[in-house]
Amino acid sequence: MHITDLTSGTLVELRARRPYPAVTVALPVHRRQRLNSEDPVRLRNLVAEAKRRLEADPAVSREARFEVAGQLDRAVAEVDFRHSLDGLVLFAAHGENHVWDLPRTVPERVVLSDTFETRNLVAAREQAHPYWVLAVSLNLTTLWSGSFDEIRKAETGDFPMEPDVPQPDPEHQERVGDRFDPLRGEEARRYFRQVDVALHALLAENPRPFHLVGLPQELSLLDDVGTTAKSATGRVHSGGLANGPAPALAQELRPVLAAEAVHEIDRVTQRIENAQGRKVFAAGLDEVWQTVREGRIDLLAVEDGFQRTVVVTDSHLLPSDSEAAVDLAVREDIVDEIIEATLDTGGEVVFLPDGTLSAHDHIAAVLRF
Repeated sequence: MHITDLTSGTLVELRARRPYPAVTVALPVHRRQRLNSEDPVRLRNLVAEAKRRLEADPAVSREARFEVAGQLDRAVAEVDFRHSLDGLVLFAAHGENHVWDLPRTVPERVVLSDTFETRNLVAAREQAHPYWVLAVSLNLTTLWSGSFDEIRKAETGDFPMEPDVPQPDPEHQERVGDRFDPLRGEEARRYFRQVDVALHALLAENPRPFHLVGLPQELSLLDDVGTTAKSATGRVHSGGLANGPAPALAQELRPVLAAEAVHEIDRVTQRIENAQGRKVFAAGLDEVWQTVREGRIDLLAVEDGFQRTVVVTDSHLLPSDSEAAVDLAVREDIVDEIIEATLDTGGEVVFLPDGTLSAHDHIAAVLRF
């Protein structure tokens, strides 16, 4: 599945506890086919390692071992390396398996636990900035799921929607000499009210920023009959795109998304500056780690490519290759742990371009207190 399929409800289900063992297999992969010839071999090796660990674990019964190993095999069979992105995550447990293709790299690992290791999915979703696109027209309104410049048609909720607008009566038009204008009819207003209500329900269940695409008069009518569409993050005045195609929609949205990215950087950097003045600010990996464990982070800002492997000693973080780190457990993805802990305590996570936070050791937080 793609990261745009990760709804809040799906994440809750994936993070739920399961009968032991719940297996997570994570593998960094390559987007370009000429570079990923070794990826299937590496995946098979990781799955073989997972099976060896299942067999060697005295807490895993024979029945459970065969069941979970079979689910792993089913997950591997679903992987299509021809369309892989940057990271691959497989989940397997009793009666279920899941495959996630992520637009960010992941640390190579095998984890046996009573939960799936979801922090890579969480981090990928936050970094990908998923958004909705509603392509509006009098004849058809479609919903699209976007992440970066990737857009795919989404059939969810009440979308796609078609109006129940009667066709004009040619004989009546000829008698009265009036031009049929569907924008002036009550049927069109009723239809756009239905679109607005359906959009409200969608955002209540799966909130994301959303963009509207349509002719100016159509979007104006949508604003006039409802309330939800007025809060759109961006608008593109272009018609004939209700059926896409996706590349055309992506091309039309590119300037809007670029402007939104600049605005987001300005918003976050301003909040960081204000927090420094009010002394509700943390910077650097160790300091941010301390505050997230206390549940104090309101906004976490992280550079896109920032990752660190560390060990924890005396409640502080040390580089994994330091002398004091000998014989201590290595935390391969401490930045992702901080991200997930921030989200668990209701904080906001924002990813910024590399170099934006260089003065703060690539990671900074606005604190609640």
